[in-house]
Amino acid sequence: MFAKEEYIKRRKKLRELLGDGLILFLGNDESGINFEHNTYPYRQDSSFIYFFGLQIPGLNAIMDLDEDSEIVFGDNLSIDDIVFTGPIDSLEEQAHKVGVANVSPSKSLEGYIESAMAKGRQVHYLPPYRPEHNLKLSELFNLPATEVSKKVSTNLIKAVVKLRSIKSSAEIEEIEKAVNTTVEMQYKAMEIAEAGMTEADLFGAVQNIAMANGNNTSFPSIVTIDGQILHNHFRGNLLKEGDMVLCDCGAENFSGYAGDLTRTFPVNNTFSPKQKEIYDIVYSSYKTAVGMLKPKQLFRDVHLAASKEIVLGLIDVGLMKGDADKAVEAGAHTLFFQCGLGHMMGLDVHDMENLGEQYVGYTDDIHQSKEFGFKSLRLGRALEEGMVLTIEPGIYFIPELIELRKSENKYFEFVNYDKLEEYKSFGGIRVEDDFLITQNGSRLLGAKLPTTSMEIEDFRISKTRL
Repeated sequence: MFAKEEYIKRRKKLRELLGDGLILFLGNDESGINFEHNTYPYRQDSSFIYFFGLQIPGLNAIMDLDEDSEIVFGDNLSIDDIVFTGPIDSLEEQAHKVGVANVSPSKSLEGYIESAMAKGRQVHYLPPYRPEHNLKLSELFNLPATEVSKKVSTNLIKAVVKLRSIKSSAEIEEIEKAVNTTVEMQYKAMEIAEAGMTEADLFGAVQNIAMANGNNTSFPSIVTIDGQILHNHFRGNLLKEGDMVLCDCGAENFSGYAGDLTRTFPVNNTFSPKQKEIYDIVYSSYKTAVGMLKPKQLFRDVHLAASKEIVLGLIDVGLMKGDADKAVEAGAHTLFFQCGLGHMMGLDVHDMENLGEQYVGYTDDIHQSKEFGFKSLRLGRALEEGMVLTIEPGIYFIPELIELRKSENKYFEFVNYDKLEEYKSFGGIRVEDDFLITQNGSRLLGAKLPTTSMEIEDFRISKTRL
């Protein structure tokens, strides 16, 4: 939790952006795994954290812009609760810590909303992403559940995105803590990986660092020798000589802020010549992208430049051919680089994704593509000082995709399909770091990890940190 002034300032800015009406923020409840009291790890809604800072189940909040009041709705613990949880500060005391003077019982929220609606006042709410939120909104506004998403406030979405996109110095400090824990996770994977281990062995070691140093992971860690599967959560493979491990992981602080880093490294300490060739192409793409980061730079153009660098590298090794610019324009690079170059990061690892990528990563004038290889580019708009984002180029050899494009007679002008046969069992490589956009460029967040192929090999051999 930050100083109360941080939350007061955030809510003041939101009032200024939105003007009038009521803003309803739904907090998250606990959710049972297989019965009510055996719950999943609790995680508060990120926008609720941002504006109210209280990471307690069962809360909701109202900002009444017309009455210039703020109310947290919730209930103090009963003695039955305290027996299991121990004593905690009253809800009034906790609300005071974030600058909120008014607290009301949970049951009074419905009456407050009904009274506002009876007076014809507008009630703003964000898109629900949990089924229980959808049901709660359905009941509060007397709407069919299927209609709830149609009534979300676009003005509130845009206001929240505007505020959450630019990180304060306090937020940057928290993000960097999460990134540094993630650095430790990556070092552990690179340090202990060896032939005969399972992916699950590595996953457990990585997970343990996140849980020992923070709240949990910011997303389920990807630790795999099948790096061509972009979000691979199968962990049953044995590591073998000649394999590469792709480790994509992130820590989450108790404050809710995230880290997200990826490294790909060889099981037997040094890359094979073919692996090193492809790795160096990915790294060249990474360097091209990082060199372009600065305010006012369209991130969509950074993605295109990184994609072109991949094409140029693949031309050099004989897997692609022709004009690199035309290849990217035709989408031929998406045979190898199927996803987006990066995304914003903060209280969510894909920051504010539940609010809608078109609002978060794009603008009224810049729209998200629906084309394969571009539709997963979560960020396309101009960068601003104070944004935090990932850079994560990769090359992935997906046999099923290769065969599909070949059968469709696509990209023959740009792809050497015969030579590509040699790479069908190659796997995939990704390199990812987190960056803060500064006044004139960018800054790498967190301690430096081995990033070049040589740095990775040197660490794998000597276990000596940079």
